Amino acid sequence: MDSDEHEIFKFLKTWGAEFTSAMEICRRAGSKKRFYDDPAWAKPILQRMEERGILESDIQGRYRIKPVRKKKHGNKWVAPDIAKILKESGVEVDAADAAEEEIAEDEYYEEL
Repeated sequence: MDSDEHEIFKFLKTWGAEFTSAMEICRRAGSKKRFYDDPAWAKPILQRMEERGILESDIQGRYRIKPVRKKKHGNKWVAPDIAKILKESGVEVDAADAAEEEIAEDEYYEEL
């Protein structure tokens, strides 16, 4: 990643899994002078980062760091009605999804 991408990445990392508008990123990721010189300075960089798989966007054009799916070992998906029956009979079952999404370490995104 180049310096502009690093600057945007650090800013988005503070927002966690929450989506942020491109204008907010342009306004707050760089300096005030940079925003006043070019109010849309980050938009091409955001698109490039999205193409490389570092960021993801929603329908409204907001961005966030693309979370990495971490698989849980040993858990299998069970239908809620079956989980209820098993729980009533005394068997412990985790009916949650078999994967979680978290933001990975910085080194993972450096390799993309």
